[in-house]
Amino acid sequence: MHILVIGGAGYIGSHVVRAFLDGGFRVTVFDNLSTGTRENLFEDAGFVHGDIMRPAQLAGVMAEGFDGCVHLAALKAAGQSMLCPEQYAEANLVGTINILNAATAASVGTLIFSSSAAVFGNPVYLPIDEAHPKEPENFYGFTKLEIERLLGWYDRLKGLRYAAIRYFNAAGYDVAGRVKGLERNPENLLPVVMEVAAGLRPRLSVFGDDYPTRDGSCIRDYVHVSDLAAAHVSAFDYIRKNGQSLSVNLGSETGISVLEMLERARMVTGRPIPADITGRREGDPSELVASSKSARKLLQWQPKYSDADTLIASTWRLYEERYLRR
Repeated sequence: MHILVIGGAGYIGSHVVRAFLDGGFRVTVFDNLSTGTRENLFEDAGFVHGDIMRPAQLAGVMAEGFDGCVHLAALKAAGQSMLCPEQYAEANLVGTINILNAATAASVGTLIFSSSAAVFGNPVYLPIDEAHPKEPENFYGFTKLEIERLLGWYDRLKGLRYAAIRYFNAAGYDVAGRVKGLERNPENLLPVVMEVAAGLRPRLSVFGDDYPTRDGSCIRDYVHVSDLAAAHVSAFDYIRKNGQSLSVNLGSETGISVLEMLERARMVTGRPIPADITGRREGDPSELVASSKSARKLLQWQPKYSDADTLIASTWRLYEERYLRR
């Protein structure tokens, strides 16, 4: 089967491409390389340099014929989305509509969508399951939720079956070392910790140590990107087998605090990783942990690599090779 991965040169996208290739699929990547890199492209996958904001380009590539499409192309910085909502509306909402229209016109009947835990907003209860209220706290989360609603209508009206996969905190790198491209300007905790360990940043800022958690720092649910990628393949297989759409949360179901991640990183890397405690960031919940019960049941999904040491070691390998072993 032939899969089109839109955004397949990015951090998560490259791992998704690798998972489909490992599963015996033929894969074509469609990416504008605004955040993705050529370094993340695999020789055994095709590549089209294109932009989802150009409907004619999408129509042209879709016309080649695909059994399914994975949609990972989006702007994703939550804070920036509150300052520049027009950019997020254009890229995330209009871009997705372009994809949906091109897919249905070309009779591509299955779409796997990269959604986000941001659709839920601040937790009302933990762990967060699929029935949790959806009240986004930022415009980025709003765009992801609106796309899920669009998918529901395209399913109902156009027969487009979909899986909305809601990531919690993606982290880590391919444990076999096959993905080489580091994220540009990372904002998430683990790559920032790695940049401090590698000497690219002087210190880590820990935003608050007075939360009602076991050590006062925020707790998050980290899931290895290879575990996320495997779920995309399983979701595609589920839709092909059952002919039904689905929405699932993906997390490790185990929370790791900022200070715990920092201490494990010091041990795994052997680096001091200086850090300062600073004030809380506005809008940061004290704890976010997923329930992945539905994914386990429907997709037979198991997070194999989402323990803290594997997350850190698989990431550190790339930073160490690039910045400390020259």
